[in-house]
Order: sequence, then C-alpha cells, then structure tokens
Amino acid sequence: MGEESGDLTLPLVISIDAMGGDHGASVVIPACARALALMPTARLLLHGDEPAIRSELARHRQLSARCDIRHSDRVIAMDEKPAQAMRRGKGTSMWNAVEAIREGHAIAAVSAGNTGALMAISKLILRMSADLDRPALVASIPNPNGVTTFLDVGANVDCNAARLVEFAIMGEAYHRAAHGVVRPTVGLLNVGSEEMKGHEEVREANRILREGLIDLDYRGFVEGDDITAGTVQVVVTDGFTGNVALKAMEGAARFMFDELRNALTSGPVTSLGALLARPSLRRFRDKISPPPAAPLLGLNGLVLKCHGGADEREFANAILAAADVAQSGFAADIEHNMRRLPEALVPLTPAPADGAV
Repeated sequence: MGEESGDLTLPLVISIDAMGGDHGASVVIPACARALALMPTARLLLHGDEPAIRSELARHRQLSARCDIRHSDRVIAMDEKPAQAMRRGKGTSMWNAVEAIREGHAIAAVSAGNTGALMAISKLILRMSADLDRPALVASIPNPNGVTTFLDVGANVDCNAARLVEFAIMGEAYHRAAHGVVRPTVGLLNVGSEEMKGHEEVREANRILREGLIDLDYRGFVEGDDITAGTVQVVVTDGFTGNVALKAMEGAARFMFDELRNALTSGPVTSLGALLARPSLRRFRDKISPPPAAPLLGLNGLVLKCHGGADEREFANAILAAADVAQSGFAADIEHNMRRLPEALVPLTPAPADGAV
C-alpha cells in the first residue's frame, strides 16, 4: 500500500469510481481536482471509461500528473440488485475501485454508485474484520456542538441485538478517529428514554450495553430529536429506521433553506439583503445539511459511499474524508471491543427464587 497508517510523508492513494452516481466523470473529475488541491502528497486511481475520463482531465491539466487511470467500459446501474452486481460486477468501475484496496494499490475507495451493490461488492472483496457480521453505513449529522455519528443509515434493514451492539462499537471507534474525541458518548435510538420501551431487540441491546463489559461510555436510550441536539455523540439504530431518519433530516434541511431563500428574494429590498448575506447563508446551508458521504464500517479496508446526486463540492469532501479516516486507528479500536462481545452477549443468569438453594 502506498502509505503506512499515520505517516503523512508518504504518498496517499485513494481509489475513485469515476463512473458511479447520477453524473459520473463530469462531476467526479472536477471534484478530484478540488480535493487534490488540499492534499499535496496524495494521488488518485480513477476507474472507468478512459476516453470519458481523459476528456474531463483535459479541463484540469494539473490533475493529470497526480492520477492514474484504470480503464473499465462497464458500470453498475443505480437500480441493479446487489445479487446481480455481485455476479456480474467484476471488471466494472465500482468493483475495480474496491479491489484496488485489497491489492494494496490504494488506502481507501470512494463511489457515488448503487448503495446495495457497493456494500455487497465491498463485503465480498474485502471481507469483514474482527468477526463482525455485516458493514454499517455511518453519517455525521450536524448538531450545535459539532456532529453526531449516526448509524446504521441504510446497509442493514433488519438488526438483532448483537448487531446493534456491533454498530455501537464501530460508531464509537469511528467518532473517536474522525472527530478526535477521546471517549465519545453512545446512545441507542428508541421511541422513549424509559427502560421498558421499544421492541425486544432494542431492549436486549440496551441490557448488553448497560452491563459494562464492553468499554463504551453508554448513556442509554435517546429519542429522534436527540440526534440533532447532540445529547450523545454516537446514536445507534437499525438501517431501516436510520435511513428514514436521515432522509427526513435531509428533506427538512432542503425545505428550510429553500423557504429562507424564497423569503429573502421576494422583493428588491430583501434581494439586496440576501446578496449581502450570501456568505452567511451558504454557511447556514452547510451547517444544517448532513454530509453526503457515509463510510462503510467493519470491512478490512475503508470504502465511502457518496450519494448519487452529489455535486463537485460534496464529492470532493468525500475524498477528503476518506483520506482523514484511512490514516486513523479506528480499526484497532473496533478490534479491542469486539474481543469482549461474546462474553457480553451471554444472557444474565436468572436470580434464584425465594427459598431456593
């Protein structure tokens, strides 16, 4: 691999699916130029249709010297089923981008392609680490104090108690690595904070985390409004609930910004005020909008999923995030707590009845 973890003096190589998502190379290549301007020692592996990539590179000549192209004339469709992608995906731009990690040619991969296909291909190629069952998609949600690490946001629709505990372990390690918090606080998303609320699996996960055999600063149940309030730094849930919550937050953020923009452009006076306030409005938009990239945690390698409609700025931020997390030690933190998981999953021994010997 091009770089040992934590050594910033060696070249950092990131593998890019240049054809995935709604826009393909027309957005990915300008995003690469923007990201590399902030990473002077990094290089990129661009996977996809070489003529299309070179056509975009012609507009960013400074980028060519820091990129290597790996031609692929096949792309996984956004509506392709994961099982089909696994059978027919070899040789596609997404497959090759992930395979570059296993082959030691890159330290991380970024794709805006089909989420289910990316998860299935990544798990097949890289395998799971530390006896984890399945990868989880994690999102960083803005809150008044910084960000809340929120997972799973779509990779696993059905989750039992053991999987929720795995997500807590992965999310805590990721938050420490990505945001520099020594001991992040962790909460389990529920319909209320009372111990008796929620379905059986979430109550069982709460019991396991409460026992303290796993080295986490667990604070119990949290509710939906705690995600953006920053009540805890890591919020854990199943992929169905997490995806619905994430999409609801994204929709609310777009609605708020659009309504504010409409109000500020409703007349000549307000339009002038909006022009003067444009930098502040952009900061407001960036603050309330969830980041577009979600790492797949739990793999033997780092893969980031960028949403399909990502623009140049958003995809560039995903590349920068991949570089930051890839150079951290979060995988070792996950390994440490996973060693305690089998013991923690053993149910409590029932107390003897009165008078029993």
